[in-house]
Amino acid sequence: MEKSTNLSWDFYLDKIHSYAFYEKAFTKEECEVIIKLAKIKGLNDALVRKDNEEKKLNNIRDSKICWLTPGDNVAWVFRRITDITLHINKLFFNFDLSGINEGLQFTNYKAPSGKYNRHVDKGFGFPIRKLSISIQLTDPKEYEGGELYIDNGVESYVMMKKDQGALIAFPSYTLHEVMPVTKGERNSLVTWVTGKPFK
Repeated sequence: MEKSTNLSWDFYLDKIHSYAFYEKAFTKEECEVIIKLAKIKGLNDALVRKDNEEKKLNNIRDSKICWLTPGDNVAWVFRRITDITLHINKLFFNFDLSGINEGLQFTNYKAPSGKYNRHVDKGFGFPIRKLSISIQLTDPKEYEGGELYIDNGVESYVMMKKDQGALIAFPSYTLHEVMPVTKGERNSLVTWVTGKPFK
């Protein structure tokens, strides 16, 4: 009689990657247009949800933000992100996605302390965020620090590329952080793609 060494027979294998890059999602000129539009709209202090309240806690999150919607002359940005996200999702995540429900969050981190401590984007009371998207808007030669680190579940943390115009995608349940900007300022564009609950 043949002896079984396998204790399971899996229907599906896990093919979800920890993160994915799309280089040059936006040109230098396009990044500068987005930065200009956001700063004209006006920036406010970024808040942190704690004890069911939105609070300004610079020891956790020190940055300024504004929200961009398709009506802010950035429908072309939404279209670009949509096209790239659908492509990346098919290759690396295969999540059941439905759309961008919260707009685009422009974030400005300034020296000497602009940062966002370790956190996840998915949380109780939020729309069902499944895929986080981060776009590097600033030329890395214009600032120091501000690295985006993602926990890939294998090494402690992996530093993401800082190339201007690069798009980074990762599951919204992934721990990540933005290190303090020590010189200059770093601008990014972030959004979360939602969908049906994970099963």
